[in-house]
Amino acid sequence: MTDSAKLDLLLSEMQEMKTDMQEMKTGMQEMKQDIHLLKDDTQTLKENTQTLTQKVDVIEAKVIHTELILENEIRVNIQRVAEGHLDLSRNLHDAMRPSNEVEMLAIKVRMLESDVRELKSRLA
Repeated sequence: MTDSAKLDLLLSEMQEMKTDMQEMKTGMQEMKQDIHLLKDDTQTLKENTQTLTQKVDVIEAKVIHTELILENEIRVNIQRVAEGHLDLSRNLHDAMRPSNEVEMLAIKVRMLESDVRELKSRLA
């Protein structure tokens, strides 16, 4: 092999290496872009996660507040209403007791009137 052929072979090999290096550079550039996009996506994901965490914290605070209202106000008020209802029920029964007694007396009077009529008819 002559020096010229060796140089030509070396030159063609260098040209192939140069082409391969160019392809590698292009591949590296694409990888850099992909990594940049991945970083952007990761940052967006972090921001969304932080927003969700804040919203969950707000919801948790509202739930705790609602539970406290239920426990401290609504249950107490329901109990007061129930106690008031019992008092009203007792008062109604107490108020109706004389009415019941009057009805029983009226029934007894009718029975006695009936008995008196029967006695009058026997005597007559």
